[in-house]
Amino acid sequence: MRQTNKKRVFPGSTGSFSRFGLSRPSSGRNFSRRNRSSGKSSFIDESKFINKASEQNVMKYISKHKFVDFKIDERLKQNIIKKGFIHPTAIQDQTIPEILNGKDIIGLADTGTGKTAAFLVPFINKVILNKNHKVLIMAPTRELAIQINAEFAEFARSLGIFSVVAVGGESIGRQISQLRRSHNFLIGTPGRLKDLSKRKFVNFNSFGSVILDEADRMLDMGFIDDMKFILDQLPKERQTLLFSATLSKDTESLTHRFLNNPLKIQTKLRDTSSNVDQDVIRINSNEEKIEALHNLLIEKDFKKVLIFVKTKIGADKLERALGEKGFKVTSIHGDKRQSNRQRALKLFKEDQIQILVATDVAARGLDIPEVSHVINFDIPATYDDYIHRIGRTGRAYNKGIALTFVSGIKKQPSKSFSGNKGIRRFSAPTYNRRNY
Repeated sequence: MRQTNKKRVFPGSTGSFSRFGLSRPSSGRNFSRRNRSSGKSSFIDESKFINKASEQNVMKYISKHKFVDFKIDERLKQNIIKKGFIHPTAIQDQTIPEILNGKDIIGLADTGTGKTAAFLVPFINKVILNKNHKVLIMAPTRELAIQINAEFAEFARSLGIFSVVAVGGESIGRQISQLRRSHNFLIGTPGRLKDLSKRKFVNFNSFGSVILDEADRMLDMGFIDDMKFILDQLPKERQTLLFSATLSKDTESLTHRFLNNPLKIQTKLRDTSSNVDQDVIRINSNEEKIEALHNLLIEKDFKKVLIFVKTKIGADKLERALGEKGFKVTSIHGDKRQSNRQRALKLFKEDQIQILVATDVAARGLDIPEVSHVINFDIPATYDDYIHRIGRTGRAYNKGIALTFVSGIKKQPSKSFSGNKGIRRFSAPTYNRRNY
């Protein structure tokens, strides 16, 4: 899968960390003998990037139900069984019965915990019982919307229930054509949904159920006005679900305004980063950065690696550089055609490639199983972006590893980071870290 040429050891490496030229644990990794600046300011408190994963044992969730126990159509149960599902996850186990009973729900759960099935299964069953019922699903990104639709297709196989995906970056003419066909599920991003409504191709008053998936991310991305525009047009008598990883003031405001006596179900037991070993890699030049990355990626433990960069151009350049070194790599960003992005994600999910290079926006909301490492080749713009990035690994209580490239000389914390409320501050630990 990956290049197997002779490994290089960086100068200045000592002790048990010599494979990667690591410095003392309290000061992060150092890939250089000399401590000189690359001339580029990181403007970030690097101590936030150094933290050991929690060692506390988390009891495996024991579900109260099996999927076959739920009061749903037998054909739907068979489709669930074909997917290999027997025991529901915590969010599925606790929400599905309540959704079937018509309750409004606030679901607090991380991406990767099965929340998509938690709302698809009961609403597909509702449509089986009433073919006139329509369901609206809002998601922050086109990738997540397409992901939801792919899962819908598996659950709804051979049931005569159809969906339309309406997202930005795709032909609106094609989406309009699809909307003219029979469908019960409309899955889309707020901006495109609002656009279609203003063009009179979508009547939100016809939808009896609505799901806001990753509501916190939609708010972070500035969709608040679009979301309110859409929700205001929905019928008052409806069922509304809101799923989020966090419950901010803005999110709570939405729930108070648009949900009716909602039941809050929280399965998020730990911080996103609690399952992730975090460390920094010190470099002093772009050339050294590529070399350091190369030496990491040839290690056998780096099986499925998600690398984050700041820009679309940077993603293309890094993909080419790693490809020239013999790695199986591809990239996703906003300028790539949706078909190319979907193909790249499919290859990465199916382990046909080792490395996926991505920008923040392109990777938002992606549910990619078993990512072994997240590497921040470029430092993220905000601490929230950092937490979102590293949340791509360490899923379902598995351990993950996140590494962040920083310049050789420490910088002062930036005001944008240190001034934000709710930021978790990490101090450089003194534990003896294992080799990564």
